[in-house]
Amino acid sequence: MSDIFEQIGEYGIVPLVTLDDPNDAVPLARALVAGGIPIAEVTFRTAAGGEAIKRMAKEVPEIIVGSGTVHDIDHAKETVDNGGKFVITPGFNAKVVDWCVKNNVPVCPGTVVPSDIEEAMNFGLKVVKFFPAEAYGGINTLKALAGPFGAMKFVPTGGVGLNNLTDYLDLPNVAAVGGSFIPPSKLVKAKDWDGITKLCQQIVAKVMDFSVGHVGINAGDADNAGKVTDQVAALFGTDKREGDISFFSGNLVEVMKKPFVGTHGHICVDTRDLRRAMAMLKRKGVAFDEANFMYDAKGKLVTAYLKDEIGGFAFHIRQRPAC
Repeated sequence: MSDIFEQIGEYGIVPLVTLDDPNDAVPLARALVAGGIPIAEVTFRTAAGGEAIKRMAKEVPEIIVGSGTVHDIDHAKETVDNGGKFVITPGFNAKVVDWCVKNNVPVCPGTVVPSDIEEAMNFGLKVVKFFPAEAYGGINTLKALAGPFGAMKFVPTGGVGLNNLTDYLDLPNVAAVGGSFIPPSKLVKAKDWDGITKLCQQIVAKVMDFSVGHVGINAGDADNAGKVTDQVAALFGTDKREGDISFFSGNLVEVMKKPFVGTHGHICVDTRDLRRAMAMLKRKGVAFDEANFMYDAKGKLVTAYLKDEIGGFAFHIRQRPAC
């Protein structure tokens, strides 16, 4: 049951979709897919909910579509009958959760207090909604819940938007964030599907937050590596730091003391979230060189090299170091 929410967690965003016209379902789904967020929590706040789920599931198989604002078992059944893959409830509804669990339907019930979370744990759930997030303490509350409920992942919604979604996603106990910030109702009403695609792309870029960490130079040997580093330091006023296999000059370059990966060198690309970045690249067909993975002192992966070079350079994705 948790597989769907693990998939959703790789994107980090759950678009909240409320439609008045089921004819908008397919073009909207295609816009979300094109924008890199192929997920739709279609709410039952309108009569079009069930039909919208059905059309998305049938005509846009790439999208992970499910239902939201589910208050009863009938709507949970309707979700599944129409091809929906998950159910999300605004509050903890034990009857709905029980039916979903017994029928192997992925469910993410709303929780807001510890007793709700305890109930979810009793059903064997590992991911729950946290709603309304901002009204109930937001990030500070989720940090407090991480102690007694360390194994539980949360999907905060309610007050989450473009201005604070990355603050939530930075929390280790947040699987994804949701909300109507995507797709905005004004763009849906205007049938601005291209605008929704572009906004999705901007959100993905915000979540990944890629930047160049440094450029690696293959200097051949230790003596030449030292000279190259001195030249860079003199030009740009950066420091010179020596490690086991390389010199660093500021955050600009890493100069290798001995032959290393990449015909010409390597490029380090930093990201806000290494796990999500790797999942995105794998979806694009990228293979990783596990022999060159690097881990921190706690055994957590912090650097992952791509298997293939680009333009004679090896590339590696790195979890951006804390400031």
